[in-house]
Amino acid sequence: MKKKDLLTPIGLVLGFAMIMFGIINNSGIMGATSFIDFPSLLIVLGGTIGALLITFNMKEMQVLPGVMKQVFSKQENELSELIHTFVKLSDRARREGLLALEAELDDVNNDFLKKGVLLAVDGVEPEVINDIMNAEIAAMEERHRKGRSILEKAGDYAPSWGMIGTLIGLVLMLKNLNDPSTLGPNMAIAILTTLYGTLLANLVFIPMANKLGNKTEREVFIKQIIIEGVIGVQSGQNPKILEEKLSAFLSNQDREKSEEEVAEALEENFQ
Repeated sequence: MKKKDLLTPIGLVLGFAMIMFGIINNSGIMGATSFIDFPSLLIVLGGTIGALLITFNMKEMQVLPGVMKQVFSKQENELSELIHTFVKLSDRARREGLLALEAELDDVNNDFLKKGVLLAVDGVEPEVINDIMNAEIAAMEERHRKGRSILEKAGDYAPSWGMIGTLIGLVLMLKNLNDPSTLGPNMAIAILTTLYGTLLANLVFIPMANKLGNKTEREVFIKQIIIEGVIGVQSGQNPKILEEKLSAFLSNQDREKSEEEVAEALEENFQ
């Protein structure tokens, strides 16, 4: 289940707000308007987008909206809830057999977990289950890497295009030294493009790429736990033993929460 990740917009707003605060605090509202220059912004954004279009093909660029959406959402994968689910599955499998687990999957929202349990129900060997599910993890990591690389490249290109804008502004300024009225606007383009490029790279593109990398690592971690749980259920491990095994992945606080949930689950199953 996906929810909005509020930290991303909060971080963006906070970063831009601190910059505006520093500007307004030293030069006032009117001074802040001098930091807004659309030609400079177009040079950086247009150049960065153009470089991305050259670097990536159309199919790769089409995933960018979905990649950006992932930055502003988070996957609810509570490890304690996951362990609770596996304890229920293990208990039912020991009492009624693996075939009875198909009925339990109706309440499970995790497709990866469902796939693993169905493989176990079908009698697939544990080694084969491990290979199949790890292959899916590797494929997921590669998909995420490709999507993330677009933002990483944007973070590389934006400061470079800021420097290109600076050179453009300097050329225009030097070319018109005999006209003092052009020095200010040309110098503004020269300086602001560097500011815009650096700002976009270090507050938008690179942090977003890093966040996606962290989300991928978290998802891989959870999927590895699911593999351990599926193989434990298939092998007929005692629910309490399986709980102890999977709880090794939890922090102390989460472990206490998980133990309470598991105790309630086992009590419900025996009623």
